[in-house]
Amino acid sequence: MMATACSTSSSLIVFRVLPLFLLLSEAFLRAHGAGMGINYGQIANNLPSPSKVVGLLQSLNVSKVKLYDADPNVLLAFANTNVEFIIGIGNEYLQSVPDAAKAQAWIETHVKPYIGRTKITCITVGNEVVAGNDTQLVNNLVPAMQSVYKALVNLGLDKQVTVTTAHSLNILATSYPPSAGSFRPDLAEVIQPLLSFHSQTGYPFLINAYPFFAYKGSPGEVSLDYALFGSNNQGMTDPVTNLHYDNMLYAQVDAVYTAIKAMGHSNIEVKVSETGWPSKGDADEVGATPQNAGLYNGNLFKRVQARQGTPAKPSVPIDVHVFALFNENMKPGPASERNYGLFYPDGSPVYNIGFHGANYLPEDTDIAYTSASGINGFPLFSLIVFLVAYLMCL
Repeated sequence: MMATACSTSSSLIVFRVLPLFLLLSEAFLRAHGAGMGINYGQIANNLPSPSKVVGLLQSLNVSKVKLYDADPNVLLAFANTNVEFIIGIGNEYLQSVPDAAKAQAWIETHVKPYIGRTKITCITVGNEVVAGNDTQLVNNLVPAMQSVYKALVNLGLDKQVTVTTAHSLNILATSYPPSAGSFRPDLAEVIQPLLSFHSQTGYPFLINAYPFFAYKGSPGEVSLDYALFGSNNQGMTDPVTNLHYDNMLYAQVDAVYTAIKAMGHSNIEVKVSETGWPSKGDADEVGATPQNAGLYNGNLFKRVQARQGTPAKPSVPIDVHVFALFNENMKPGPASERNYGLFYPDGSPVYNIGFHGANYLPEDTDIAYTSASGINGFPLFSLIVFLVAYLMCL
């Protein structure tokens, strides 16, 4: 009688938990694959809540997210998910953050309360400041980065959280061929101390690189296939290094490495904080189509998953955050600015690159997020063992 009751009970439990077991097994397998970073912009009035975005990103095996601020709603929603976050100090703070006390206060408010549960790994101080026209912002940038770094040191977080800033490729005077890469001479006064900061701390140098801009500017001269990582292009061979490039993004990254080396530094890693391709644009935005966007991001994902390095740095897997998660309907500028998203706000994909979207969990769901660490921090391995035990009881 007891055996019968046990079998019946076990069958019911197995029926209910088997789908979860399969889900956890899949999550476990995917968690050990190469992750793709993504930019989570929020300049829109129709985006889902952060708690719903958690389900979407985890269904896509996205393990790295970049914010442009330090939104507490996002940081709390992603607690215990093991997703790595880059958070941002906006340009509007660069006037005050060079002050040590204000930098300390910012870290105490925006980092310290969350870092125990949410995996904050990097802080970007400003965005595309150096190539901008605001001299005060440019002059405040390095002091602001130094103050934020000192605040992290004071809290013992400098090994856990890096400090950097993101640059547009407009900081380069020359980018072609990659061996001729150089920074603009008029920016040398700020770039040299900036590179010294990176060299001393070991923190990465971030660039926002968009082959789309090059193609849009000269569609008759730039090969679309070369810009899209296509296989039907001859690419280019650098006449100095004899290195062959089959795509523009890698050539842009190596041009930055060359520019850094020309300034006397060889120990700074370059990472791509933004890249992407719009699915729609204005009439003069040549190449902004869903097909091209799908090819660019799909081909890029394959490179990242293969842990491929650039020709000049073959042993250093390229580190990329794609722009962007959603189409953002309130972004100013040309139509392309509102159409870089991989997804519409309802979670459906803008184009097909192997993603199928995700069903958002209801706001009041009791189902916890799954991650490499398990559910609500409970070890995934233990959960699987528990479920296997029930299966064996049949």
